[in-house]
Amino acid sequence: MDLYTLNLKNIRYQNQQKFSARQIIFWSVTLVLAVSFFFFVRRLTACWQLTALPGTPPSYCAGNLESQPDIPDLNIDGAPIIDIPSDVEAPQIEMPQWDGGSRINIVFFGLRGGDISGDDCPACTDTIMLLTIDPVTKTAGMLSIPRDMWVNIPGFGYSRINTAWTLGEGAKLPGGGPGLAMETVSQFIGVPVHYYVQVDFGTFVSFINMIGGIDVYVDEKMVLDPAGTGQDHFVLTPGDFRHLTGKRALAYARCRHESQGCSGGDVGRAKRQQQVIMAIRDKVFDPIYFPELLAQAPEIYQTFSAGIHTNMSFEDALKLAVLAKDIPIESIKQGVIDNNMAVFANVTLNGVPASVLRPIPDMIRILRDEIFIPGGPLSPLAQGDATTLMQADAARIRVTNNTYTADLDGRTANFLMAQGIQVMDYGIPTGWSEQTVLIVYSPKLYALRYLTETFGVGSNQIVIQPDPAATVDIEIRIGEDWVSKLPTGY
Repeated sequence: MDLYTLNLKNIRYQNQQKFSARQIIFWSVTLVLAVSFFFFVRRLTACWQLTALPGTPPSYCAGNLESQPDIPDLNIDGAPIIDIPSDVEAPQIEMPQWDGGSRINIVFFGLRGGDISGDDCPACTDTIMLLTIDPVTKTAGMLSIPRDMWVNIPGFGYSRINTAWTLGEGAKLPGGGPGLAMETVSQFIGVPVHYYVQVDFGTFVSFINMIGGIDVYVDEKMVLDPAGTGQDHFVLTPGDFRHLTGKRALAYARCRHESQGCSGGDVGRAKRQQQVIMAIRDKVFDPIYFPELLAQAPEIYQTFSAGIHTNMSFEDALKLAVLAKDIPIESIKQGVIDNNMAVFANVTLNGVPASVLRPIPDMIRILRDEIFIPGGPLSPLAQGDATTLMQADAARIRVTNNTYTADLDGRTANFLMAQGIQVMDYGIPTGWSEQTVLIVYSPKLYALRYLTETFGVGSNQIVIQPDPAATVDIEIRIGEDWVSKLPTGY
């Protein structure tokens, strides 16, 4: 046997040697640590939140469920399966006060309705519409958000946006379902949400009937059955305005099935809902009906209050209606987050496959800015000194003395004129009052804001009473609370 053949045998023998137990354990532990480190780094990168990164985090970044509030199971529709006790009320939302001049954002929710059983989710908000109104620039807008939008619900992680209301109710969070739903919409769109409104279907139907129905332009053939029994079956033909009573208007706004001729799915339904809102606006603000509706506003509010759930006071709602009347239709921007601004995606909800819409943030941001700007969503009031803006408003003021303090009206008039306010007359008493009240006959927003701050009045001390024939814009009815506030020297 030569030397070459011997070396080959030695090499073959060495290659056939087995690893020792210690080597096997060492390499096994090393492999496990390497794999674990790989998944740790991948999750840390995907779920990074300390600084802003582009893109949407994966669904597994919802967070540690053990450290969050109790999260109910979700069915295949993404609806939380929870048992909400009927004798427990959700915490109340704080009712803000509107100054009459700031831009305000109001979100409208439409709950699905039905029994709490099976896959149904009666507290899922299948209609979400964010409205914005800027009284200073006399502009407004509405933005519809699809119910299947995959968003981060504060405290619960990622889920469909329409489940926020039910999660808030079930977890007994401060503000309940409305509070969590408002916060979710605000975080997703990137603008503050001041008020919410949720109207029951029955109240919606009754209100439409009370104003005599609405007229909508139909651009496709639709076959609708409001009651689902065939007794009120009707067909809408394209290319014409159709008059809709309460139940038919509701059926038109809710329709989303191709089999009924309602194209576009949820996006098409959102557009029809905005169409219904605009039709209601046209009817309510019609010069023939508006003065009568305004005069009956307290009775109307009392009649429908049981079916209207909101954190907006009646006084603020009335002020808003009067100001919204003067916003021309061409200054109302409308938008729907459609399939160009989100992509369909498959996720797993409690082990069950589900389809959702993942947002494309940059596209949604463009639409948002078109609706909430000019003025900017966070800086609605005109820039400048409050006194200068008030003087530019050129409001005509009347002062009346509702106290037992002699000549308080004249001294107050002198004080206001020294600030550059036009006091047209004073000295006509209307009775005694503990609080000062502002009667607004025409919308002089900067003057109203200045007087509100000067006299320290709240929203319940501001009365909107439109009167084109009035000789003044605002009447100040001085109460006892002003006696100690009048500056020395007047």
